[in-house]
Amino acid sequence: MNKRRMLFILGISAAIVSLAQSLYIPLLPDLQQDLNTSLHLVNLTVTLFTVAMATMQIILGPIVDRNGRKKILVPGIIIYVIATIGCMFSGSIEMLLIFRVIQGIGASSVPLVAATMIGDVFEGKERAESMATYQMILGISPAVGPLIGGIIGSQFGYTGTFGFAAVSALLILIAAIFMLPETKPVNIKPAGTRLGLKAFGKILGNKIGVVVLLSGFIMYDVFYTFIVFLPTILQTKYALGAASIGFFSLALMIFNLVGSKISGSLQTRIGSVRTLFWAGIMTILSLVIFIFAADYSLIALLLSLMLTGFVMGLATPVMPTLLSSEFVEERATAMGVYNFVRYLGMATAPLIGSFLYPLGNIQLLIGITALLVVMVVFVTNRLLPIKKSEVTN
Repeated sequence: MNKRRMLFILGISAAIVSLAQSLYIPLLPDLQQDLNTSLHLVNLTVTLFTVAMATMQIILGPIVDRNGRKKILVPGIIIYVIATIGCMFSGSIEMLLIFRVIQGIGASSVPLVAATMIGDVFEGKERAESMATYQMILGISPAVGPLIGGIIGSQFGYTGTFGFAAVSALLILIAAIFMLPETKPVNIKPAGTRLGLKAFGKILGNKIGVVVLLSGFIMYDVFYTFIVFLPTILQTKYALGAASIGFFSLALMIFNLVGSKISGSLQTRIGSVRTLFWAGIMTILSLVIFIFAADYSLIALLLSLMLTGFVMGLATPVMPTLLSSEFVEERATAMGVYNFVRYLGMATAPLIGSFLYPLGNIQLLIGITALLVVMVVFVTNRLLPIKKSEVTN
C-alpha cells in the first residue's frame, strides 16, 4: 500500500465533494432567475446541503466503525454522483432542494472516512504531518470553489457547474474502488451498543474529546466569521469592489493553507496539545491586532488578516490528530462527532455575527470571537496541562 498516494486520493476526494458547498455560489442570482424562485429558497439549497452533511456525520460514524471504511465510502460517492446529476437536470427549485439533500447525504461519508483512514494508516509523527497535509488539500476547496464555479458558470450556467462536480466525483469514485484499500483494523471490535451510544458517551466524557470538540466548534466559528463578514468590513470601511474583496479573501485562505501545512512539522517538534495551546494564544493576539489594524489602514488590515489565517491554520489539523490517537475503536465515531461540531461552528458564525456586527461593528464582532478563543485556551490548559515531556502520540 502506497501511503502517500492514498493520502493524496483521500485529500482530493474530500476537497472535490466539498466543492458542492461553494462551487455555484457565484451563480445564485442566475439560479434564482432560471428557476423563477425566491432568494430565500435559492439560499436554502446551500443550507440544506450543509445540514444534511453535518447530520450524517453522527449517523455514519458508528456505522463506519462497525462495518469498515471503504464499504461506506464507495456507496457514499455513488449517491453523491447520482444526486449531483439530479441537481444538474433539476427543472424546479423543489427538485433541486431534494437532490441537494441527497447530495449532502452522499458527500458526508467522504471527509469522515478520509480522516478515519488517515488515522488508521499513519501513526505518531507521520499521523500529525499527514493530517496537516490532508487539511491543507481540503482547505483548497473553499478557496478555489467560487473561482472555478464562476469560470464554468459564465460559459455553461449552473448546470455546467454541477456537471463538473459530477464528472470530478466519478473520477474519485474510480480511484476509490481500484486504489484505496480497506483500512479498518481487523483485530478491533467497536465497543458500545448497536447505536453507538456507549462510544458517544466515551468521547464526550474524555478530556481530549471535550477539548477537541470545543476547539473545533470555536475555531471554525471564528474562521467563518472572517469569511462571511470580511466583504462587509472591506466594503463599508474602504469601499472596495468585488475583485479587491476577492483578493483579501484569497489571502486569508492561502495563509490558512500555509499554516495547516506547517502544523504537522510543529506538532512533531513540540507535541499536538502544545501546538493547539500556542496556536490559540497566537489566534487571540492576531484577533486583537486585527481590531486595531482594520481601522488603521488597508495594508495593516491585510497583514493582520494573513496572520490570523496562518495561526488558525496551525490549529485546525491538531484536532483530528488528537482524536485519531486517543480513540482507536471509536475512531470514525469520534471523527463524525468532531465534523458535526465544526459544521455547527460554521453555521453559527453568520448567525452570531449578524447580531453582533450591527451593534458594535468590528470591535464587538472580533472582540467576542477573541473571547471565545480565550475560553478554548483556558479549557485546554485546565484539562490537558502541558508537560515538558509531552510528545505527539
